[in-house]
Amino acid sequence: MGMPLEFGPQRPADRLVREMRPGRLPAGSFTDDTEMALALGESLLANCPLNPGDLAERFVRWYRAGPDDIGVHLGKVLSLMSQGDAWAAAAGAVQAQYPEAAGNGSVMRCWPAALAHWDDLPGLLADSRLQSRVTHPHAECVGGSALVNAIIYFLVHSATPHEAVAQALDAVHDVPTGLRQAVEAAPSRLRTELKNSGWVRETVESAVWGLLTTDSFEEAVIQVANLGNDADTAAAVAGALAGAAYGLEAIPQQWRETLRGELPWQRGRVWRTEDLVQLANRLAQAEGQA
Repeated sequence: MGMPLEFGPQRPADRLVREMRPGRLPAGSFTDDTEMALALGESLLANCPLNPGDLAERFVRWYRAGPDDIGVHLGKVLSLMSQGDAWAAAAGAVQAQYPEAAGNGSVMRCWPAALAHWDDLPGLLADSRLQSRVTHPHAECVGGSALVNAIIYFLVHSATPHEAVAQALDAVHDVPTGLRQAVEAAPSRLRTELKNSGWVRETVESAVWGLLTTDSFEEAVIQVANLGNDADTAAAVAGALAGAAYGLEAIPQQWRETLRGELPWQRGRVWRTEDLVQLANRLAQAEGQA
């Protein structure tokens, strides 16, 4: 989930931030990564398999509520939807205008599809791709979302982190070559080589690097968050992977106690760790029950 602040340049290895600190938001607050993931989670609870029209409506409601943070590409797509364009037309129009745009806005939120289809890999891949296409139809965004959730799938089914990444790369056939090569090379990259930008390729690269070069949830998230630049999103993806690898009890108690967030369309309702755990449990039972 989103970190409470976005870092600037990468922090030196000997000066890592290790606790949640206040920044432009209070410590433990949600950013757009978690907010959009919860919108996806609610949509999957209502419709599993995913109904893209329902998801688009929830995203528009989030957009109209005035979130604190929203990506440029995503804002353009949701602006068109808010004016009445169908989701496919809006996403297609913005992609056609910016054909090379491959932001991380769909991979940051994709993990609820992994929970809803935790024991159904084909369903997981289908809904992971579909939730991306609603706003981010670029091949790297679609393939990246499927790959991240496939890694979660294999981790949940007891694979080691290295096994899970290898198995996911074998299972997801639509990962574009550049993204595939970045993921394969991630564990051998030096920390200082990681750009950690808003490009989906570099976000997934950073998250996989964090998963494969550390041995705990805490260290995976700390290392990735301190890469700077688009820190909250890369840490959100790394946290989803590391959470599947190490489980809830591996998350530091202080982090769990500090976590709090309000969704823009639910002002006044504060989400805490136990609410997210309850949502995760409901998602794990969602398939075929909507």
